[in-house]
Amino acid sequence: MSETYDYMLKFLIIGSAGSGKSCLLKQFIEKKFREEGGHTIGVEFGSKVVNTGGKSVKLQIWDTAGQERFKAVTRSYYRDAVGALLVFDITNRNTFNALQNWLEDARTLASPHIVILLVGNKKDLESERDVTFLEASQFAQDNELIYMETSAKSGENVDDAFLWCSKNILNKIQTGEIDPERSTSGIQYGHLGTRRLTNAGQNSPRGCALCQS
Repeated sequence: MSETYDYMLKFLIIGSAGSGKSCLLKQFIEKKFREEGGHTIGVEFGSKVVNTGGKSVKLQIWDTAGQERFKAVTRSYYRDAVGALLVFDITNRNTFNALQNWLEDARTLASPHIVILLVGNKKDLESERDVTFLEASQFAQDNELIYMETSAKSGENVDDAFLWCSKNILNKIQTGEIDPERSTSGIQYGHLGTRRLTNAGQNSPRGCALCQS
């Protein structure tokens, strides 16, 4: 039986090697922890249908390699992405220091309306923390991002990270900031009923039920 959904969204997971990006993807898709046995080569892919904002949404998630030698390959996957988790390891300052470069790539190469969430991963290793919550929050504030800490091992806040991005994308569709009809939006309709409802919603007053749930 084929999946049914209202929208399909193109997502990225970006950040330096060793941040736990692949572990976040596996935890979100399979509810399992992947013991890191090596770095991603090129990209990995996963998809999942979630319910948020009163809609059924399919996330197409591209987990990009964090090593410099793969950047020429992975940058091609940024095109038209509408959502991204920008990930660093709270126990590794080098991954935090590299965030600005990753953020600039996302904002330059992806959809102009991309929704990006800053994610401090490995929250289960609090005793080994090398980047404070305050530092990360300040970086997020300076770059107009929201910050959340996750644990790919325990699953803490992993679903919430993806759902937060999805809900904010849906809000932008409803207010007309993102037009799914554009080929570069990173969004596809699941069925024609959604297209009709979306177009009707964009012509109605703001403050709709979608944004309240």
